[in-house]
Amino acid sequence: MSVQPPIVEFQSVAKRFGDGPLILDHINLNAQPGNFISLIGPSGCGKSTLLRLIAGLSPVTSGEIRIAGRSPEEAATELAFVFQEPTLLPWLTVATNVELPQKLRGVPADQRAAARDQALELVKLDGRQKAYPRQLSGGQKMRVSIARALTLNPRILLLDEPFGALDEMTREHLNEELLAIRHAQNWTAFFVTHSVAEAVFLSNRILVMSANPGAIVHDITVDLPAERTSETRLTRRYQELVAEISRLLRSVQEN
Repeated sequence: MSVQPPIVEFQSVAKRFGDGPLILDHINLNAQPGNFISLIGPSGCGKSTLLRLIAGLSPVTSGEIRIAGRSPEEAATELAFVFQEPTLLPWLTVATNVELPQKLRGVPADQRAAARDQALELVKLDGRQKAYPRQLSGGQKMRVSIARALTLNPRILLLDEPFGALDEMTREHLNEELLAIRHAQNWTAFFVTHSVAEAVFLSNRILVMSANPGAIVHDITVDLPAERTSETRLTRRYQELVAEISRLLRSVQEN
C-alpha cells in the first residue's frame, strides 16, 4: 500500500523574533493527512508560535515549511485557525459572525448561507443564528468560533487552546463534539493544550515539547480506537496513556 505524502512538513525550522533568543530550534516534523496532533509542553516552549508558522502568520527564521507541497503563504486558503478567545464581533449576530471569513473572501451570499447553515448544524447551534455573542455561554461562543472556521472547508484546522477557559464538563463535551465533526469532515488538526487528558482523548499523535528553545522531544502515537466517547476516559489504556505522558511532561519541565 502506497504511503501518502505529508500534508505538513517542517525541515530544520528555527524561529526567533528580531534579535531575541530562539523560540523554536531544529523542528523536524511530518504530518500525514487526517492526523490529529496535539502539542503539549511548558509555557513559553513555542507551541502557539509553531501554529502561527504553519498558518503563515509569521515567517521562519531558518529551515522550511511545506503545506501540501507549497509554502504556508501559498497554502493559506487550505487552513483555518481557532484561537483561544472566540474573537466574535459583538455587534453581529451568530449567523453574520460565522459568515464573515467567507464574506471577506468574496464568496457569494447564497454559498455563504449554505456553508453557515451546515457549520452551525455541525456545532449544534442551528437554532441560535439570530443571537448576539452577549447572549451566549462560553461554550456556545467557542462553538461559533469553530463553525466560522469550518465554513472555510479547511484541509488543516489549527486550534490554539480553544477550550482552555471552559469548565471541565463543558470542555469534555466539546472534545467529544469536535471529534464527531472531524469524523464528518476529515481535516488534519494541530491542537495546542496544557491538558494531557484532553490531548490523549483527541489525538492520534502527541508531541511533547521542551523550552529554551522549543524543541520536539517526544512523538507519541495514541493507540486508542478512532471512535471515542465519554466511556473512553474510563478505559485502562486511556488512563495508562495519560499517566505515561504526564510523566514525560514532568521530566521535561524538571530539566
